[in-house]
Amino acid sequence: MPKNAFYAQSGGVTAVINASACGVIETARQHPDKIGKVYAGRNGIIGALTEDLIDTSQESAEAIAALRYTPAGAFGSCRFKLKGLEQSRAEYERLIEVFKAHDIGYFFYNGGGDSQDTSHKVSQIGEKLGYPIIGVGVPKTVDNDLPITDNCPGFGSVAKYVAVSIREASFDVASMAKTSTKIFVMEVMGRHAGWIAAAGGLAAEKEGDAPHIILFPEIVFDPDKFMAKVDESVKKYGYCSIVVSEGVKNKEGIFLAEAGTRDAFGHAQLGGVAPVIAQMVKDKLGYKYHWAVADYLQRAARHIASKTDVDQAYALGKAAVELALAGKNAVMPTVVRISNNPYRWEIGSANLADVANVEKKMPMEYISADGFGITPACREYLQPLIYGEDYPPYENGLPKYVTLKNVGVPKKLTTTYDLKLK
Repeated sequence: MPKNAFYAQSGGVTAVINASACGVIETARQHPDKIGKVYAGRNGIIGALTEDLIDTSQESAEAIAALRYTPAGAFGSCRFKLKGLEQSRAEYERLIEVFKAHDIGYFFYNGGGDSQDTSHKVSQIGEKLGYPIIGVGVPKTVDNDLPITDNCPGFGSVAKYVAVSIREASFDVASMAKTSTKIFVMEVMGRHAGWIAAAGGLAAEKEGDAPHIILFPEIVFDPDKFMAKVDESVKKYGYCSIVVSEGVKNKEGIFLAEAGTRDAFGHAQLGGVAPVIAQMVKDKLGYKYHWAVADYLQRAARHIASKTDVDQAYALGKAAVELALAGKNAVMPTVVRISNNPYRWEIGSANLADVANVEKKMPMEYISADGFGITPACREYLQPLIYGEDYPPYENGLPKYVTLKNVGVPKKLTTTYDLKLK
């Protein structure tokens, strides 16, 4: 009898993570002789620990296909990191209980660096605890900071949103700058890696184009140098548009926007750097400003998703199932870039041991010499990732997205799991 599969989404959701889910589920359905049902974890790995599973076989082919066009996480996501086997053996024994009860032999976990760590730990259950399971990670992260893969699903669409948004907002500012606002600051995601901020630089195709300044996490914030650049831009172009990454730090290594709290993964909770930067400019130079925080908008904007990103997200979900069916364990499918012009790519794979908890930062050669922009090499890397439009269907003037029924699988265990969430 074919084994069932477990699929779950983890970490911050994206405009295309459901496209990967679509790839996983549709591909699994094409192999009924090898994979029985695909059970989704409600709210990520938490669904496995609490035996809260969703029976995706209850969804029509049309509903699953519509996931390709729907943003966010259709099955719910979570920020919950499994500890090591030695630290928390009970969690792994519980997973085995649930997997055994529901005849699960495949594990697909869709997420970023912390999530690939979970994928790797689960993939080792067979070797360390004697329960045979094939674990394959499915890459996802808007931060574009997973190693080995050329880029990460979710990033291309955020990059497109940021580049479009800073261009459009800057046209607005330019038209009002003579008698009104001269400074616009847009804050984007990126705790330690400046990939998203760099994407804003795609909007600046010729001299004078916005953004005039990009602030990267990789570059220590120098207030004097920054103010001089702002003043120069205003005097030269009449206004100054700025893209700032949430992870910008001062020379002491402290986030400019640090709120002093921690999230579920133990990362510093950032409180908003755009107003901090804008007020600095006002205090020092006296220019009137506006600021915006893209926040969830940048990662939820499926209406302007990159077609390249959607295609790759689906292909990686499909490839994850194909790797599992080939008997590959503890691996993650990757994007391999073949050429830039024309842009061509294919699917490869990486060992989860080489992916988990490794953060890929921007190469310094992608940042301009003054630290405030991107280089031609960076543009060459980024540009293809925002290519193409893949509009969702519209109804009554709005995108038509799918909401799944998410029918629960009847529980089989008599024991419950006391999940301690912070």
